[in-house]
Amino acid sequence: MNKPKILWVDDEIEMLKSHIIFLEEKGYNIETVTNGEDAIHLVSKENFSLIFLDEMMAGMGGLETLAKIKEIKPNIPVVMVTKSEEESLMHDAIGKKISDYLIKPVVPSQMLMTCKRILDGQKISGEYVQSDYLKDFGQISRLMMGDLNFEDWIDIYLKLINWDLELDDHPGIDLRETIDAQRKEANQVFSKFVENNYKQWINSVGDENTPKLTTEIVNDYVFPHLEGAKGPVFFFVIDCLRADQWLVMEKHLKDMFEISKEYYFSILPTATPYARNCLFAGLFPADIQRHYPELWVSGNDDERSMNKHEKELLQKLVERKNIKLNNDLKYMKIIDPEVGRNFEQHISSHKKTQFMAVVVNFLDMIAHGRSDSDILKEIAPDEAAYRSLTNSWFMHSSLLGMFKEISKMKNAKIIVTTDHGSIRSLRGSKVLGDKEASSNLRFKYGRNLKADDKHAIYVKDPMDFKLPRRGITTSYIFAKEDYYFIYPTDYHKYLSHYKDSFQHGGISMEEMILPIITMESKA
Repeated sequence: MNKPKILWVDDEIEMLKSHIIFLEEKGYNIETVTNGEDAIHLVSKENFSLIFLDEMMAGMGGLETLAKIKEIKPNIPVVMVTKSEEESLMHDAIGKKISDYLIKPVVPSQMLMTCKRILDGQKISGEYVQSDYLKDFGQISRLMMGDLNFEDWIDIYLKLINWDLELDDHPGIDLRETIDAQRKEANQVFSKFVENNYKQWINSVGDENTPKLTTEIVNDYVFPHLEGAKGPVFFFVIDCLRADQWLVMEKHLKDMFEISKEYYFSILPTATPYARNCLFAGLFPADIQRHYPELWVSGNDDERSMNKHEKELLQKLVERKNIKLNNDLKYMKIIDPEVGRNFEQHISSHKKTQFMAVVVNFLDMIAHGRSDSDILKEIAPDEAAYRSLTNSWFMHSSLLGMFKEISKMKNAKIIVTTDHGSIRSLRGSKVLGDKEASSNLRFKYGRNLKADDKHAIYVKDPMDFKLPRRGITTSYIFAKEDYYFIYPTDYHKYLSHYKDSFQHGGISMEEMILPIITMESKA
């Protein structure tokens, strides 16, 4: 194995012989020069793993040398070494993208620590990540063998997605198959947990043994901020946002906001026409249909037909809870980039609006679009790449621009959540039903529905799950784990087409365990 090659640039290099010998004994190959010109010449000819650069040198100074080096090899790590502790000098050096900053006199152990951090940090960190995950693997496996409650499942899911994010940062660690297998096992046990408890949950909302559900979120997490509000309250619903995607997005916001978050469980089905209407209405689907039949539009469960009345449902909830607003409730649905950019440019006009709800549909569009786009499948072939795609979108999105603008508003608050998540569907399950049965991949309703009990939960009476009755003989089924339903007609064609697509509507941790985030500006 080749030794890491380090260039040390210092006009007093003779006085650093002991440091050089020490690093060479630790396995580093050290080459030295005494001025910036020679350093630039060597960098143009040879490849170095790291450069130590003296800031105060005769002739060409350290900052000028640094600029020239970065022109030649912009990605080479450079550590500035100086006697000066002036803050302005530190700013200049950091602005020119140094990797570290050391104050003279330096000691050999200090240099070694810097070398290890820059040259071996990823490898060392990866070894600890691997060791720590294997310990957690056993703990998670033991947990799943016990009698779990909803809080345990939130903890398990968060552990798994945090390890996902760790492995995203350490792609060289060969643990992806292990964590994928453990998540698959977890979703199998989680599906049984939901099957055994969901009916009880929806009939005991508010009980300490029941998780927070979709129907409680606005009342419990949004409305309390309206009472005595000194600034605007924005309620953002990001369609199809998973907890791991939020954690990726959150890192771009932590410098602007104080952020707190909790987790709740989505209602079933975990699909937009049901979950989002219930979120805004504070009611289960059957209750919306009963109390506001004019606002529950039966159709093919597509968003256009069934999510036309979100603002009206939210207004009804405001009225039922006797929330007194200083001005009218505002509502915005962002369904394309142009609408988003326009809203971003004008969002400051809402600084005196007491309550505004904003629905952002882009992540849902990515999830659906990936099924039909070879380009999106190529860009996001797996979970890690899907998170990376989310990150790329958010960094350049109007949504981030909106958050930045709101962070400048006095006393503004933002509550962020979603209606459901999504799961990477990898296994098909054959389903039978009448020709009028719905076409959804992760849940279906219709007559004479039949599917493998190992792959699905069958709900004969929709009212058991507080779902609308669509006829005397209509029933529902929900896919468990990562299964998706395929009818026998052209079975293999559609099995192949939808395999490895991100879907929602069924039962999995990814679809059901959702974040609710509160953000207050640091400004």
